Amino acid sequence: MLFLSTLILIFILSCFVGYFAILRVTPALYSPLMSFSNAISGIVIIGAITGYGSDFWNFIAVFLASINIFGGFAVSSRMLNMFKKKGTKK
Repeated sequence: MLFLSTLILIFILSCFVGYFAILRVTPALYSPLMSFSNAISGIVIIGAITGYGSDFWNFIAVFLASINIFGGFAVSSRMLNMFKKKGTKK
């Protein structure tokens, strides 16, 4: 039980650190932050695929990380389209 409580404590602390780190990001850095988040999700997918065995948690990790990657690319694309001029098509 000590092991589970340690994992929960680490999760809660990482949530606080992540929240306060993102809170101080200026709006000009949102797109690079999204790209960095997509890269971390890619690392999670690689780790889950090469993980030990093929169990339920590996499937869940790959599924959630892939949703995060595709959603992040969609949001990044929409944000970058806001900076394009009105007359250009692409």
